[in-house]
Amino acid sequence: MKVPRVYIDTSVLGGCFDAEFAPWSNGLMRDIRRGLFVPVLSEIVTVEVANAPVNVQTLYAELVSGSAEVLTVNRSALELAEAYQQRGILTPKFYNDGVHIALATVSDVDLLVSWNFKHVVHYDKIRKFNAVNLEWGYKPLQIFSPREVVSYDEE
Repeated sequence: MKVPRVYIDTSVLGGCFDAEFAPWSNGLMRDIRRGLFVPVLSEIVTVEVANAPVNVQTLYAELVSGSAEVLTVNRSALELAEAYQQRGILTPKFYNDGVHIALATVSDVDLLVSWNFKHVVHYDKIRKFNAVNLEWGYKPLQIFSPREVVSYDEE
């Protein structure tokens, strides 16, 4: 059985140490350790984590030393991210959010997880990103918060 590849943005890593998001971010990390998902990160996450607290950097290092894939920013992703900009889906200030989505799309991950409800995990934004993805010949990208992805053990 194929193990789903899950693109994890920086907000999910930080969420492991935030009381509001920790139950689900840590649940996702538990599921990754159990082999239920293959974590996919990117050079964008690497740059963002460099300025994060030490505990977030340590978690990132654990994922990279384990089974994580780290995607390299490439021309296809940058062109797709630019298409998102041209459509006005994101403002230039949030360009990196579009690069996360574009990298996940062109790399054919199974889903992207984020806690960014304003620019990423938002019904209208997801619909617009996927309209562009389809126009460019890519499949729609599944985008969720960790809360919708984490496994819930039987109680």
